[in-house]
Amino acid sequence: MSEQNTAVYSRFHNAVNSRDFDLNAKTIDEVVDPDVIFHAPVPMGVGGQEAMKRVWTVLLRAFPDVHVSTEDVIVEGDKVVYRQTVTGTHQGEYRGIPATGRHVEYDEIFIVRFADGRIVEIWGVVDVLAQLRQLGVFAG
Repeated sequence: MSEQNTAVYSRFHNAVNSRDFDLNAKTIDEVVDPDVIFHAPVPMGVGGQEAMKRVWTVLLRAFPDVHVSTEDVIVEGDKVVYRQTVTGTHQGEYRGIPATGRHVEYDEIFIVRFADGRIVEIWGVVDVLAQLRQLGVFAG
């Protein structure tokens, strides 16, 4: 099961790094449960697959060169933990911030639970403070 789960996540990860909106949406439809549960702030006013699609649409518009590198993977039962580094150049509006042209690099950790070969639950911690500092919103 753990090999299948990591393979499913790899498909999603590869779609994200393709930077292709359509491939990303199609892959989410295929590997993410329609009613996926998020345990992270998703300020979109929707849930499930649609929330995931919107999050990635916002990120891809704001950071069209976004790249997610997986640093660590820990597998335990039906859950897989991913520690990742995200990089990109701020070339579109993000969180109300007009494009700055600045490069960002921040860390995130996700715990992903799988059932029947699909992503059904996600816990996420994203270093938004580092992201906003690098965009010039906060000093430090």
